[in-house]
Amino acid sequence: MSAAREFCHAARSVGYAARMIEAGGGVIWRVRSGELQVLLIHRPGRDWSLPKGKQEPDESIIECAMREVAEETGFRCAPGPELPSTEYTDRKGRPKRVRYWAMTIVSGSFVPNHEADEIRWLSIDDALNLVTANRDIAVVGALRHALTKV
Repeated sequence: MSAAREFCHAARSVGYAARMIEAGGGVIWRVRSGELQVLLIHRPGRDWSLPKGKQEPDESIIECAMREVAEETGFRCAPGPELPSTEYTDRKGRPKRVRYWAMTIVSGSFVPNHEADEIRWLSIDDALNLVTANRDIAVVGALRHALTKV
């Protein structure tokens, strides 16, 4: 176990709760040939995921989500309905909450970068099969329901 994880484990055992890391992200969607598609990003050497990242000081969570989506995908997006959030322990042993929004592209284009080296447009079912983290499944799956309410 890493030193950071040991510290967090020890801190929790004596009643200390680590500060929640707040983050925002997006499920970018489009319709092609009558099919709803979502965009997944590939994090170099890691996983297939949704674009997301940590909130900066003096930034609202929706601003964070839009900034992170733009940084990781190159797309400036318009936010739609809020989707389910996820909570988990990050790779450094800290509690993290990610709030997501459905998003549509306004402008931009993808250029591979250090945060995302590839993107894929997939049907909901294909995205559910490719996404690496189980916690992202509920978020992707909720998109179809959220869009029927709009």
